[in-house]
Amino acid sequence: MILTKEGEEATLSIPDHKELGRGLLRALLRDARLPTSDFTELL
Repeated sequence: MILTKEGEEATLSIPDHKELGRGLLRALLRDARLPTSDFTELL
């Protein structure tokens, strides 16, 4: 999956699991430069 954010490009490897561990989710958000507060607003 390729995600873009205002001129930045990040490639993230998203595991195909039913649930993601908290640490893995935080690492993915950090790699995507997406604050947890923005993520929770998108839910």
